[in-house]
This record gives sequence, structure tokens and C-alpha cells, in this order.
Amino acid sequence: MKVRDIMASNVICISHKASLKDAHELMQTRGVRHLPVISETDGTLVGVLTHKKMISAVMSMINKYGTDALARKERGQLIEDLMETDFQKLTEDEPLKIVVEYFIDNKLGCLPVIDNDNKVIGIVTSSDFVKLCAHLLNQ
Repeated sequence: MKVRDIMASNVICISHKASLKDAHELMQTRGVRHLPVISETDGTLVGVLTHKKMISAVMSMINKYGTDALARKERGQLIEDLMETDFQKLTEDEPLKIVVEYFIDNKLGCLPVIDNDNKVIGIVTSSDFVKLCAHLLNQ
């Protein structure tokens, strides 16, 4: 099996120039925990913002400035200053037996899938592997 067999292709991405408030609302309304971050200039993948990182930043703001200032502070915090830039990327032809090792050995819960132009075409999450296991166990 390959990445293309389990990846989600309807990926919700966010611009590197978007605010933390934008990411917070996007994660809430769309029910996602990982956002590939793309360049406003050329649409290429430049980072990943995780729910864990977003919550950490929000909690830090609440502790430092209080809940009354949260919305204002979130609007002033750019995604490019919070996103992970050191992460593994996948192609849709990557064998799953290699990818699963990455999930076992690392803490990130997602891996973006890119094409030859570094454009996001999908995402694989640890949940995708759990769903695959459930499917295989039910056969």
C-alpha cells in the first residue's frame, strides 16, 4: 500500500501570513488538528501548524495577558512565527511500511503530502493509520 491509498486529499491549508486567530477559528470550524502552512507568494508548503502548538500559544497568551486580551493578541500573532518548519514531507508514492515507522519514531501526528512542485496534495495523520488498522482487522 502507498500513501495515496490512505491520504486525505481535501486538505485545509492556511497562509503563512495568517494570524493565530485565523488558525484557531479554522481548526474549530473545520474540525481539523493539523494545518499545512503554504506560502502566500507561490502556494508551496512552508510549514505545519499543529493543534498542540496552537493551544500552547493560546494558553501562553491567556496566562500572560488574560482572556480579555486574547482575541487581540491572537490577531497579532502570525502563523509563520509558530509553525513547525522542520518536518518530514511525503509523496503519494511513498510505501506505507516506511511511513508508519516515522509515526512510531516521531511525535508529529501528521505528514503533508506534496507533488513535484512542493504543493500540498494531501495529508496523512496518525488517525488514518488507526482507520486502516480497523479496516484490516474487520476483514
